[in-house]
Amino acid sequence: MKKVVLAYSGGLDTTYCLLYLSKIKHMEVHAVTVDTGGFSKEEIKDIEKRAMELGAASYECVDAVDQYYESCIRYLVFGNILKNNTYPLSVSAERISQAMSIAAYAKKISADAVAHGSTGAGNDQVRFDMIFQILLPGAEIITPIRDLQLSREAEIEFLKSHGVEMNFEKAKYSINKGIWGTSVGGKETLTSGQPLPDAAFPTPVSKEQPEDLTLHFEKGELKGVNEEKFEKPAEAIRRLSAIAAPFGIGRDIHVGDTIIGIKGRVGFEAAAPVLIIKAHHTLEKHVLTKWQLYWKDQLAMWYGNWLHEGQLLDPTMRNIEKFLEDTQQNVTGKVFLTLHPHRFTVNGIESAHDLMSARFGSYGEMNKGWTAEDVKGFTKIFGNQTAIYYNVNEEN
Repeated sequence: MKKVVLAYSGGLDTTYCLLYLSKIKHMEVHAVTVDTGGFSKEEIKDIEKRAMELGAASYECVDAVDQYYESCIRYLVFGNILKNNTYPLSVSAERISQAMSIAAYAKKISADAVAHGSTGAGNDQVRFDMIFQILLPGAEIITPIRDLQLSREAEIEFLKSHGVEMNFEKAKYSINKGIWGTSVGGKETLTSGQPLPDAAFPTPVSKEQPEDLTLHFEKGELKGVNEEKFEKPAEAIRRLSAIAAPFGIGRDIHVGDTIIGIKGRVGFEAAAPVLIIKAHHTLEKHVLTKWQLYWKDQLAMWYGNWLHEGQLLDPTMRNIEKFLEDTQQNVTGKVFLTLHPHRFTVNGIESAHDLMSARFGSYGEMNKGWTAEDVKGFTKIFGNQTAIYYNVNEEN
């Protein structure tokens, strides 16, 4: 029997893959769930039980939260990366971490093939395939949903015909939950004009009264939420999500260009990522210089696009990561926010590295570091080349 490692989340697509590969294709299927912060212990137990019932030869859950944070999330924060100024790359980064863990496990058990449940019309197929091709050269890549061109309705009918019981109503939405946000896809996101219903989002809006919030950053990393301090930023992210998600903060629909050239639309819920990025960016605007901010923006945009397209292993990414990390030496301080239903405000910051210091002057009020004559001379030199241009080309 062919030994295959299946990236298995327990959702509709991977449930189909496991049943199809084990019962129809008679393969020795080793189901692996890579936890990037989206599962509780109880959920993992249920997923394992279902995998074995569907015919898995073995089941393994790989805890990849710390690896995911260290290899991806911290740089998304350092770069204030929001795809198209909207999407915190929740699934983009997550899939790459998951693919790398699946590849490592396949090597460990000397598997003949790897399998995943991606469709033929999305980004994930490219991300998984590319990581596997790089890290598992020569290994067969099996993709039943893509190869058979299956709709979600066809998958549901197949599972029902084989006596599989699951919440098929919930399965109408493709939900991918991780520590850096949850993506939500359904029939509405296949259109250009329909919003997702509230029921499609995993976290109900249950908080109505405003709450003040303080985030503590140390060298660009979140290390405290209100009075709580955390050794690992991933723990702080979880805590922040628990506080903010019930406000409905971080819900949106992203539309952008896919790797395969078509436009794609996906809903998401990412309270913690949106708050962290906006708070971090505000702190940076106080403690970094104009040109540090400028070059960070240029490199971070390229980094986010290349990560979105599955290219985390490109060595250029290591070069940019070093730059981003170096810019964070003084990004330490507190950021004060207020949370409201479906929105938030960033109220201000407090940092020993704040360059907005009254010692040097107050914008629009008083200067202490220069005279009026200094400004007159500076302005004349600063605009000198442009003045020369218009004098030489007076007719224009």
